[in-house]
Amino acid sequence: TYSLSFGYYNRNTAERMDVAIGDDNFVAPGPRNQGQPTSFAPRRHWGVFAVVVPADFGNKKVVWTIVDRGQTFAIPGNLNPDWQIDALEGEASSDNTPPALTVDVGGREGRGPLGVTGGLLTTAVGKPLALTVTVKDDAKTGSTGAGGVRVGTPVDLTWFKHQGPGIVAFSVATNRLAPTGGVGNTTATFSQAGDYVIRIRANDSAVASAGHSQCCWTNGFIKVTVTP
Repeated sequence: TYSLSFGYYNRNTAERMDVAIGDDNFVAPGPRNQGQPTSFAPRRHWGVFAVVVPADFGNKKVVWTIVDRGQTFAIPGNLNPDWQIDALEGEASSDNTPPALTVDVGGREGRGPLGVTGGLLTTAVGKPLALTVTVKDDAKTGSTGAGGVRVGTPVDLTWFKHQGPGIVAFSVATNRLAPTGGVGNTTATFSQAGDYVIRIRANDSAVASAGHSQCCWTNGFIKVTVTP
């Protein structure tokens, strides 16, 4: 199979956007919900989710469509080799690979934008839910530009509301771990009942976005059901 990696650019500097799955936020062909976000944090976000397609996908396209405030945005994904991402095999000149992230105790590891999905957890509105993930990394953080490899940069974990109807408040928005990884913790408190997905980004780059090559981070997704 192949994985098509999608991101977004919310041009606001402060305002978070929310667009629910449905006629205004869908992926086609296939189910409307294919893991895309419904909550859009400010500014540029690379490799937020990935859609898996079969090996014989050929020249077909997967299109993510968002309609908001009278504007329609249709973002195609395809297998054009000019856009191939090889970061999982090691960033050029450094052999840096994304951290390995585990979101369930004893669960499988994931790397890269497709990442790993876990849960299902349950909680109630207003009741803090403890979230814990485990990270392993090679302590490499990219090329120095002079043939060397930077080492010793911490792994940063950032917690996001990815899908869901209400506001999610995190007790700790970012965890800083050792260059070899560790355990990240936060609590999430939900303002409304419903089904949610929490995204965790584990980034081992000294550059916060590290976006174009998608060399340096892994996504984790935790499904949560919130009752009234």
